[in-house]
Amino acid sequence: MLTLFRPALVLLAGMTLLTGLAYPLAITAIAQALVPAAANGSLIVQDGSVIGSRLIAQDFAGARYLHPRPSAAAFSAMPSGASNLGPSSATLRREVAARRSAWEAANGGTAPVDAVTASGSGLDPQISPANAHGQAARIAAARGLPLAEVSRIIAAHTESRWLGLYGEPRVNVLLTNLALDAATPVAPAAAN
Repeated sequence: MLTLFRPALVLLAGMTLLTGLAYPLAITAIAQALVPAAANGSLIVQDGSVIGSRLIAQDFAGARYLHPRPSAAAFSAMPSGASNLGPSSATLRREVAARRSAWEAANGGTAPVDAVTASGSGLDPQISPANAHGQAARIAAARGLPLAEVSRIIAAHTESRWLGLYGEPRVNVLLTNLALDAATPVAPAAAN
């Protein structure tokens, strides 16, 4: 009986070692050698502390900051994903209408699509240049900066299409907000 199952068990053990151990280790080693920052999550370290990742959106609130796309996962990587609400969903229409009203009340103008719809993962770290520039006047007023300076910072953090062909131009929210903080640092709170 064992002779019947032996080839299957050997194949199972071999494929488990190959695809479950050797392949992941090889890909990890290649990634660490070629692109170590991306392989380690593109972490941003400031003053010895990890403050975020270029690859995962963070929720920024307040008039001083560039706001990310809405997140169906509340910016948490554990339950990340979309809401799975379709275009015929009354709930989705209400959420989009509420987001549009809030964005337009805070920023004026017409809200871009990515300002009112969540991404598939709920964790996309970028927004469209139209969304970013639509928020520039609010940010400039809150920080006491000229609008041209905020627009310059946004433009400096606008990434173009990959190889000039793939994807859309985008603005990384975290990197832009870090640059805005560098331009107008917030005074530390008074110690008690």
